[in-house]
Amino acid sequence: MGKDSKISIGLLGLGTIGSQVARVLLEQVDRMAQQVGRPVVLCRVAEIDQAKAQTSAVPAALITANAEELLTSPDVDIVLELIGGEHPALDYLTTAISQHKHVVTANKELMAKHGPTLISLAKRNEVHLLYEASVGGGIPIIGPLQKDLQANRITSIRAIINGTTNYILTRMSQEGLDFGTALSEAQASGYAEAHPSNDIEGFDAVYKLAILATLAFHTDVRVADIFREGISRLEARDFQYAKELGYAIKLLALARYKDDNLSLRVHPALVPQEDLIAKVDGVFNAIEINGDLVGPVLFHGQGAGPSPTCSAVVGDVLEIARGIVSGGSLIGLGAVKRNLHISPIEKLTSRYYMRLTVADRAGVLGQIANKLGTQDISIASVIQKNTNAVDQTAEIVVTTHPAAEAAMQEALAQLDGLDVLREVGNLIRIEGWS
Repeated sequence: MGKDSKISIGLLGLGTIGSQVARVLLEQVDRMAQQVGRPVVLCRVAEIDQAKAQTSAVPAALITANAEELLTSPDVDIVLELIGGEHPALDYLTTAISQHKHVVTANKELMAKHGPTLISLAKRNEVHLLYEASVGGGIPIIGPLQKDLQANRITSIRAIINGTTNYILTRMSQEGLDFGTALSEAQASGYAEAHPSNDIEGFDAVYKLAILATLAFHTDVRVADIFREGISRLEARDFQYAKELGYAIKLLALARYKDDNLSLRVHPALVPQEDLIAKVDGVFNAIEINGDLVGPVLFHGQGAGPSPTCSAVVGDVLEIARGIVSGGSLIGLGAVKRNLHISPIEKLTSRYYMRLTVADRAGVLGQIANKLGTQDISIASVIQKNTNAVDQTAEIVVTTHPAAEAAMQEALAQLDGLDVLREVGNLIRIEGWS
């Protein structure tokens, strides 16, 4: 490539994000040329959906329905993958990298499941694979883990990394909405998909945590390594009781490294109200990284949406383009350097919040305390809430001192055998490393 030649971009996908990226690439040609020192030009777009192709701002002459045409073209220097999902994205990126093309992707599922493999392939082909937009939308987090924080031994990650669930939980907390109503409101506002299980059951957060943990701890974290619970069991009363106890409820992605063991989990958690991460509301995300040198660092901002994600994608494009022009190498791609033991959820020690419906009669608390005591679980507080005179039941909220997860699960099984127990309404971990 001559020093005055352009840098050509091929784009896969004209969905919400792809259309925004295409618009920026087409409208900001002069500004990007000034930043890079050479024209950066969108030269080809692959989109099989004719409706998306026809309604986009991309000239029809640039659009093809044949992705292979873009992937194998010698005129394309950088491929942007914005179609999402595992397949056919994996085949597309494998082809692009094998054709010695640089790649930018926003695909969290792909990078969570196949990131180390694709990174190794990129290294062998001496091309760059950047994926800042795969976690946190416009929040810069992948780059800092690869560059600014690399002198640190990362000890923990604590994050709110799904805007949909954070919006739902915020509405349930602030307005007292039930889960179904809050979800419907999120869908009507465009914050939740028509089929939202990927978000509300925690899969999206798991993908993102796998990416972050692989980078932070230099190990190959698999999606299956991460314990997962979604938010669909939460009820408005849980938020009310949590608030009375001094907590907020958040869907957290948590990773902790200690004694060559790595604990990885995504689940709802009670977080002290004075904690900064408890104050992250709406569709915003926050990622707290704790390093041995820098201490805790909090990254906060819009974690999703066309504009923030576009910001990260185009930023990666410009970084690769500047590298091409300068002839220099980019930052390391986050090589896996060690194999850490993944600690199972049963090994977790945590405090717990339990909401129970029980028979409204004397001696009930003693029976519950006895079952917990047999598993060495100490009660921190008990609050009696609603009483139903018709059913002759009462609702109680129990919090515990730190206890082993395995012991808590065994205690729940034993509680289930009590004739005074009508229902375990919820069990939520209280956030805090022990």
